[in-house]
Amino acid sequence: MSIVAHSRLSSKPRDGRLRGIEYRVSVSIGDETDPRAYIRLALALKRQIEEGKLPAGSPTPSITTLTQDHGHARQTCAKALRLLVDEGLLIRYPGLGYYVAGNPGDPAPENPAKSAADGA
Repeated sequence: MSIVAHSRLSSKPRDGRLRGIEYRVSVSIGDETDPRAYIRLALALKRQIEEGKLPAGSPTPSITTLTQDHGHARQTCAKALRLLVDEGLLIRYPGLGYYVAGNPGDPAPENPAKSAADGA
């Protein structure tokens, strides 16, 4: 699955009228040689999910932990996690973190805050 971003650039020709130029960029997390750190981090997390090291319903490492373990900025780690959310591999629970979604077609993991409130 790839993500497509749209952008518009404007140029002002001699006649003074603005014209837009459109282009598309496709981002895929399957390329190991990609120089972007967030793509490489997303690929590493995707592999852990596929290998079962992060089973369905389990929390991912926090952004702080990823920052310390991989030496990237917080924004880079957050972008990698958002990419995996967009791919459907993770679910984000605001204030609680990111959790592995499981296989396509499986029910989404229950919100951990709700489970803790029911058990208390």
